[in-house]
Amino acid sequence: MISILFIVFLPLVAAAVAGLGNRALGNTVAKSLTTGALFVSCALSWPIFIGFMTGSLSESVTPVLHFITSGTMDVSWALRVDALTSVMLVVITSVSALVHLYSWGYMAEDPDQPRFFAYLSLFTFAMLMLVTADNLIQMFFGWEGVGLASYLLIGFWFKKPSANAAAIKAFVVNRVGDLGFMLGIFGTYLVFDTVSIPAILHAAPGMAGATIGFLGYRFDTMTVLCLLLFVGAMGKSAQLGLHTWLPDAMEGPTPVSALIHAATMVTAGVFMVCRLSPMFETSPTALHVVTIVGAATCFFAATIGTTQNDIKRVIAYSTCSQLGYMFFAAGVGAYGAAMFHLFTHAFFKALLFLGAGSVIHAMHHEQDMRYYGGLRKHIPITFWAMLLGTLAITGVGIYGVGGFAGYHSKDAIIEASWAAKQTGAFWAGVIAALLTSFYSWRLMFLTFWGKPRWAQSEHIQHAVHDAHGNGHAHDHPADEHTAPEAHAHDAGAHELATGTAGYHPHESPLNMLIPLIVLSTGAVLAGFVFHGWFIEPTAGEGFWRGSIAFNEHLMHEMHGVPVWVKLAATVVMLLGFAGAVLAYLVRTDIPARFTATFEVLYDFVYNKWYFDELYNLLFVRPAFAIGRFLWHKGDEGTIDRFGPNGWAWVVQQGSRVTARVQTGYVYTYAFVMLIGLTAAVTWVIAG
Repeated sequence: MISILFIVFLPLVAAAVAGLGNRALGNTVAKSLTTGALFVSCALSWPIFIGFMTGSLSESVTPVLHFITSGTMDVSWALRVDALTSVMLVVITSVSALVHLYSWGYMAEDPDQPRFFAYLSLFTFAMLMLVTADNLIQMFFGWEGVGLASYLLIGFWFKKPSANAAAIKAFVVNRVGDLGFMLGIFGTYLVFDTVSIPAILHAAPGMAGATIGFLGYRFDTMTVLCLLLFVGAMGKSAQLGLHTWLPDAMEGPTPVSALIHAATMVTAGVFMVCRLSPMFETSPTALHVVTIVGAATCFFAATIGTTQNDIKRVIAYSTCSQLGYMFFAAGVGAYGAAMFHLFTHAFFKALLFLGAGSVIHAMHHEQDMRYYGGLRKHIPITFWAMLLGTLAITGVGIYGVGGFAGYHSKDAIIEASWAAKQTGAFWAGVIAALLTSFYSWRLMFLTFWGKPRWAQSEHIQHAVHDAHGNGHAHDHPADEHTAPEAHAHDAGAHELATGTAGYHPHESPLNMLIPLIVLSTGAVLAGFVFHGWFIEPTAGEGFWRGSIAFNEHLMHEMHGVPVWVKLAATVVMLLGFAGAVLAYLVRTDIPARFTATFEVLYDFVYNKWYFDELYNLLFVRPAFAIGRFLWHKGDEGTIDRFGPNGWAWVVQQGSRVTARVQTGYVYTYAFVMLIGLTAAVTWVIAG
């Protein structure tokens, strides 16, 4: 399949040319090259996906080059294309192409556009390498590649200390997960004597029940391997415990949030678990852990999303929560449902992030929702796009008829968890659906309804001040900032003074609106159109064809759950909507009263369950203390003292002694020479 070579390597070529050419090429050439490459890759990806849907294509492996030969390990670089790969191809290339186009408008004032677009294309190449991997080494290459590109993009505005800190945090936290992933790869090679994914998956069922020795104890082999691999997935997909980097990653430009932290990189962990699903199926313990972590993350992140004021952070925690849905779907054995939600989520979450970017663009880079209000008439296209995204993520639909994307995919996960008799995961999913509806509509109401509260925004004040001739108007995207943490309370936006301060929000340019319109189509239709191939028992088995461990029996059971189970997500969605209407449209004093009444609970949730503070206490401070000790006592006090600094002192003191001998008088030098000559003669005679 020659087209896969173009799909994968065109973004790499574009990234190399734009990155190395940089300003010598100019903004327009660099942007045109990278964006054009991505649209070509996207155009080539959809026929592959459709081919697997219709059954006209079958699994293929395209060799690239011979990579490593060491002992019994023989690694060849090859691109595997099957149904699972085809899903990821359309997700990655479609979202990336639209993000490239969107960035034409959003980053128009940035002086480093070639570098930004080169980073975007480099990330896309790394992600494509990950999903087309035929062996674990190649997958790890893509895995680390997206981590590198994520670091570069989060810290793109490297002159901002907060962006640098966020990039380092993402890099370090992901190193923890990647250590687990590496150990899992090492262990898998040790057990199976190969890193070839097809060979490993073929042999995995035969290893069920086998044990492996470690530190004098015996452990179930497949459980150990799967849990180590899952640690890698937890880091990359921001699951509970290794999630702290994702919200801070919002320091990067908004298009980065849409591409990496909504639709692609954060789903790499879900993809990996589904790709290796035959391995996970051999270990009920590992699947149980995946279910628990996914369900806990789903609930945990949703609670935090209800209290955040930064529009991008709300959507970031929503991403954490939705990834939790995908993982507990995989944990209960519904890998098709997990991939279905990954697929639909890519469209509506990218839409919400880009829509948020359009709002931020209109509000002169203000991100605090408390300073929005009444925007739906000023930016109507953005409003309708975000409304459709909200209807999709909250799962609006009619039982027996159909609905938006989330209605088909998220509800399928909740139903599958009940069918698999995982009631804990089921109720976690239902409660998270309630919270998702509440915080999503809270975002919409604070942003687009009510009276304008723009006058209190420093960003708006600066914009108005500049517009009145008191300075140069600036609309630089690097002016993005997260909502100030000092305002810890949801002060009921009603407590803020209303008014526009004379500011006039502006709709985004066409190159930003076109991606919103296209993604809106996906948010509306993706679930209804594609659900049969992903989760229907017969059609799903025909589509996946062994690329994941598709449980046809579970899919039958899922469709046969009681009606109240099918309606549960819809009911709580309506309750969340009603709660948001009451608190943010009807009785706008409720949030402040709730905060005052349950201040401890509110502070606990607002401060992200104090995970950052806990990690700072347990890991960051001790690490810095150890570093300072080794620096001052070890490096300076020991190594430098007795090493280079010590020898430098000896030389210095010796120089002072010898300097005293250098009197400058000839008779002194003659006397020294005489002493030397006498000593030499004495030594010769004595010898």
